[in-house]
Amino acid sequence: MKVIMLQTVKKVGKQGEIIEVSEGYARNFLIPKGYAVEASKGNVKVLDDKKQAEQRKKEKELKEAKEYAEKISNIKLEILTKAGEGGKLFGSVTSKEIASLLADKGIKVDKRKIELPEPIKSLGEYNIPIKLHREVTATVKLVIIPQ
Repeated sequence: MKVIMLQTVKKVGKQGEIIEVSEGYARNFLIPKGYAVEASKGNVKVLDDKKQAEQRKKEKELKEAKEYAEKISNIKLEILTKAGEGGKLFGSVTSKEIASLLADKGIKVDKRKIELPEPIKSLGEYNIPIKLHREVTATVKLVIIPQ
């Protein structure tokens, strides 16, 4: 019997798959528990419509992320901070500070999306990657200037 999986079941199938299982397993376990529905023409059409809608949504999110990345890449951030001899900062520049600088420029970015392996502790220019989407990463130029 062919069924459409509504939920992922270990060693049986993933959500959204159409699989072949024995009729007893489908009627006595998968369908009553709500893990699957029978793969009738109507149910298959509903599944295809959901997949197409999900694909359109993913494409839209990717397009928006690319546009946002282009907007972000044109920005140059400057931070005035106290520094000691040799260009060492008193304190450090963190992703939270970078996010607030971007917010001041009208761009909202979550600080967790800023990929800063460790806080910046010296003067200079840095290219800071910002992960906007699984496939899109923007880069912001950050210049740290002594006060």
